[in-house]
Amino acid sequence: MSEAYTSGAHQAAAPLPTEAEQRSADATVGELLGEVTKNLSKLMRQEVALAKAEATESAKVAGKGAGMFAGAAIGGHFVLLFLSLALMWGLDALMPIGWAAVIVAVIWGIIAAVLAAKGKKEMQQVKGLPQTAETVKEIPPTLKPGEQTR
Repeated sequence: MSEAYTSGAHQAAAPLPTEAEQRSADATVGELLGEVTKNLSKLMRQEVALAKAEATESAKVAGKGAGMFAGAAIGGHFVLLFLSLALMWGLDALMPIGWAAVIVAVIWGIIAAVLAAKGKKEMQQVKGLPQTAETVKEIPPTLKPGEQTR
């Protein structure tokens, strides 16, 4: 066998440059800076859009919880106003009016506590902006030259 034949058979071919490597080799510094600026601007617009979408979703859940609290307050007010008087007068036939008032107040206090607990449970389901917070954390490492990002 000839030496020319065997030496070429075992050599590995040089890897072809990637598209990004080819563009960076051909582009001027100004073009590269322009592309970086454009990409950063696009990234910021996307982050703002994501934050708006997450804020809207969280506001809906928070609104539902706030509505529960408002309903509990209004319902509690009217119940205490009208049914308390009726129940007090009904219990007045069995005991002094003062003790009847205490019993009625305890009953409606329990009802108000249950409604407040339900409202608190709804408010705890508000998630904030978890996806936006995660992607914003990824921006600084992306801007560091020479480091690989995920």
